[in-house]
Amino acid sequence: MSNQNNVDQNGLIDRVLKIKRCAAVVKGGRRFSFAALVVVGDGKGSVGYGYGKANEVPPSVAKAQKGANRAMIKIPLVNGTIPHAVSGHFGAAHVLLMPASPGTGIIAGQAVRSVCEAVGIQDILTKSFRSNNPTVLIKATFDALSQLRTREDVERLRGVKLS
Repeated sequence: MSNQNNVDQNGLIDRVLKIKRCAAVVKGGRRFSFAALVVVGDGKGSVGYGYGKANEVPPSVAKAQKGANRAMIKIPLVNGTIPHAVSGHFGAAHVLLMPASPGTGIIAGQAVRSVCEAVGIQDILTKSFRSNNPTVLIKATFDALSQLRTREDVERLRGVKLS
């Protein structure tokens, strides 16, 4: 399992979170295949994740990066943190994200931390409940991030002025 940040030629931050090896038993022995989970972000409010499978590690990582680039979503940021507290669910995973004051840093486990770093969040408090599987934690984190709204968005949607 690799835990490295790479910056590619487009200025995108990509992190390989998990590489899984699967073995199929065939007549001549075992045939291995690999699956990679990758998070890609620009550090300015856009982030995506991808899952790729192939017979070798590099092609599976490349497929995952391609999928992550396609699936990027825009996240509203306010002074290096999120606008409000939010919780996300996916399967057995439950993730709670809370804004933090400047200087706090990213208080999170590995999977949620990689998403926060890729999106460009500098200060956030997080807590994950139930599952510790990186795949479902990432999906729960994306569920939470997709629910974020800025004050201006809420005012426009409701048609009222918030004090």
